[in-house]
Amino acid sequence: MTVAGGNELSATEAAQAGLERVAELTGKEASAVTEVAPTDDGWLIGVEVVEQNRIPSSSDMLAIYEIETDLSGELLSYRRTKRYPRGAGNPGNGG
Repeated sequence: MTVAGGNELSATEAAQAGLERVAELTGKEASAVTEVAPTDDGWLIGVEVVEQNRIPSSSDMLAIYEIETDLSGELLSYRRTKRYPRGAGNPGNGG
């Protein structure tokens, strides 16, 4: 998602771009934006993803992906930073 004319993304637009990018790259359901932070060269966006649907859903496996874009929304990098079971509370930095 690049803004027409190469304009800079707002925080809201960056969050939406992060959701879309994670869904495209992982093929998984992106469920929520957990972080949007400006960087010197763009945006850092955290997105929560349902990695494995289980029955009951309270045992689903979730993950946080970190997306870095430039100011216009072009993807620079992405990585999974955390993986944890739903309902685990604060998953910390474990993976």
